[in-house]
Amino acid sequence: MSPRRSAAEAQATRGRILERAAEIASEEGLDGITIGRLAEEMEMSKSGVHKHFGTKETLQISTLDKAFVDFWHRVVEPALAQPPGLRRLRAVCENSVNYLEEPLLPGGCLMTAALTEYDSRPGRVRDAVAEVWSRWRAQLRAELTAAVASGELPAGFDVDQAQFEIVAAGLALNAAMQLEHDHAAAGRARRAIERALQQR
Repeated sequence: MSPRRSAAEAQATRGRILERAAEIASEEGLDGITIGRLAEEMEMSKSGVHKHFGTKETLQISTLDKAFVDFWHRVVEPALAQPPGLRRLRAVCENSVNYLEEPLLPGGCLMTAALTEYDSRPGRVRDAVAEVWSRWRAQLRAELTAAVASGELPAGFDVDQAQFEIVAAGLALNAAMQLEHDHAAAGRARRAIERALQQR
């Protein structure tokens, strides 16, 4: 076997492990994933899983990173086809609602689950959770700021308040979908976001 093929197969195996880890974590939290459990479910040896991640903490962070990349591909990247300003901002917001309404993972948004699981627990995993949420908020801030700069949102528009309300709408939507299976919540989230953009 060539080194290139061996590396490609190792990467593919790592990807499959992370896919299953993300599914578990979305329903049971990041603490629900362990090297032993994944080895059993993937029909691998513990050492086979261990060589990809080393520690449970690294596995947890890698799982969170994978979920965030998937979120970014579905929510942010498609919106970049729109010019900076209100159209792109609305595309990002609509994609985020769609992502929560029809989640990629069985337990909904893993980033939201990790936020409530780790918000008050110090350590590397909490730092990773804070980092992905910081990147999402920064993207929203950039889109809001661009809409103000283009004149599509008024001068003096409170970017911080709008960012807060958009994030809050997403958190409420995920909770309503997962806890109550309330599909009407998506419409409420869209209206809440639109009201945040209509502030004067």
